[in-house]
Amino acid sequence: LHEIELGTLDLVEFGIILDGIYFYKNGTNDENFMSMEKITHSFCKLVVDHYPIVVGHPTINAAGKGVIKVDPDNLCIPDFEEIEIDHPAEMFFETRTNDVEGRNDVVFFNTRKFYQISGIEQLPKASYQRDNSAVIIRVLRFKDSSYSAFTFSLSHVIFDGIGAMAFINHWAEYARNLDSVESGDYKLTNPPLIDRQILTDSFKNVEPLDVPYIRHFKENVPPLPIEFPSNIAPFLINSPDIAVSEEQHLIHFSGRALNQLRDEIVPSHTTNTAIATLMTKNMLLANTKVYNMVPEISYILLAYDCRMRSNIPQQFSGNAAGAAVAPLPSQQIIDGTYSDLASAIKEHGARNESGHTKTIIEVIENELSVMYQAGVSMCNSPLSSYVGMTSVRYMPFYTVDFGYGAPEILAFDYYMKEGMIRALPNKQDGGVDLVFNFRDSHFEELCKFDDIKKYADVIY
Repeated sequence: LHEIELGTLDLVEFGIILDGIYFYKNGTNDENFMSMEKITHSFCKLVVDHYPIVVGHPTINAAGKGVIKVDPDNLCIPDFEEIEIDHPAEMFFETRTNDVEGRNDVVFFNTRKFYQISGIEQLPKASYQRDNSAVIIRVLRFKDSSYSAFTFSLSHVIFDGIGAMAFINHWAEYARNLDSVESGDYKLTNPPLIDRQILTDSFKNVEPLDVPYIRHFKENVPPLPIEFPSNIAPFLINSPDIAVSEEQHLIHFSGRALNQLRDEIVPSHTTNTAIATLMTKNMLLANTKVYNMVPEISYILLAYDCRMRSNIPQQFSGNAAGAAVAPLPSQQIIDGTYSDLASAIKEHGARNESGHTKTIIEVIENELSVMYQAGVSMCNSPLSSYVGMTSVRYMPFYTVDFGYGAPEILAFDYYMKEGMIRALPNKQDGGVDLVFNFRDSHFEELCKFDDIKKYADVIY
């Protein structure tokens, strides 16, 4: 029996999930391909050895702190299930011609089509609010198909994106080496650090720095008529699950198109900035078209990893991600060039040092209403335009090998928060898939714009 105290950046993630859908191809007709016994056994061994936090329950301890309590007599049991799909996987695929000479067509999984045809209304989501689990795993078996899919849903409370990918890769590493694991001879190459005190200690001597977007919300957005408690832990732990959006879309940039995009519209900026710039301007134009008016302000959120700008160890598995937000006048974006917009996004995105994160943590702890003001304001409406960029294109997706090879196709399940964009790497042509929530009517307008047609393939 022990407790793992949650950090402030963990507490604000209650009600939010992390997910993934990975397709593996059984090229050898292996009868034990993606064996449930192997997957579940390696998971249990990994949790016992390194990740007990996964099977704990959140609670408030005697000191009023939010903790994950790991009690052997009351575990939060992970939810595993194998599901037979009465259709071939290919029924849910979309294909595009590969612009890399000599390669097969690029294949994509259409999540919306899957839910429309498969007979599955929705895969379950991890939750602490119901009689559920912080980890939900499904292995999908498709009729008359060599593909199987591995899907997961994890509570964001216990991992950020970096930590979640480390966990999934550690799990796959255990599966590949299960005999050695069971004999006690195997050691993880880079074991995780789950103690949240690591993050607390790393910020002890850091001086807070001014965060412009926080100042923006304090000065320009009316306070919410909600009374927030001085102890935020009980309030946040009881946060309701955030509903997912079913208006999910996918557009693809080939490797060649990415290079063209960067070279033609923002040659002095990174590929990530080029994508954020293109989507910010064109999603604003789509909003303007639908609402028949220009929203006064546009918000561009860029997530960043605090480990890169601090002494937080890379192996830290808890939440260590921050956010930089650029609040920009919409008319300025419409009238200006892509280069102007890219420079403005970069200026705000560069504000991600330890001192900025320290300020964000202090605001959450002492002025939680400001963060709720930001969350309510950052949306697509007649008053505002919103793009939330979470680039995961450098994360180790294609090393998730359970002993059956790397995944062939990557996808995401439905996600919460309209306007959020998740950028996945696509090894099939070296490109990037943008999976994002945008109202169907707005997406229809977005797809009409010349620059979207020029650089991107609309998948669904």
